[in-house]
Amino acid sequence: MTKYLHSMIRVSDPDATVDFFKLIGLEEVRRFDVEQGRFTLIFLAAPGQEGVAEVELTYNWPPEDGSAAEVYDGGRNFGHLAYRVENIYETCQRLADAGHTIHRPPRDGHMAFVKSPDGISVELLQDGHLEPQEPWASMENTGSW
Repeated sequence: MTKYLHSMIRVSDPDATVDFFKLIGLEEVRRFDVEQGRFTLIFLAAPGQEGVAEVELTYNWPPEDGSAAEVYDGGRNFGHLAYRVENIYETCQRLADAGHTIHRPPRDGHMAFVKSPDGISVELLQDGHLEPQEPWASMENTGSW
């Protein structure tokens, strides 16, 4: 039997990334600091999805010698994460109010794309369908998604 466990993304700022995913409705379910490997693992899930469908955030600690930490840009060629949300307009508004760009607005009341602080593309899908609403219906795409 095969069971989906999680997707892993590398992050440069764990707090900013956890805060971003909280705006979508995910919660931190567990965290491990691995001293020997110098990394932290943070697992996030939507309520009721713990142990079923999780995102693992991997934070590699800065080098001990003080040199620049590894930078992850462009999402490291990761496709996207997708989450079904209760109200796509309210979710996008929370993200926008927190300073995040809605790269593909939910013009159709069904789908939107945003990016995490590390450039990971996140698809938001409406649970069911909402009628198109302004200002979303008139918004153009911004950047890549």
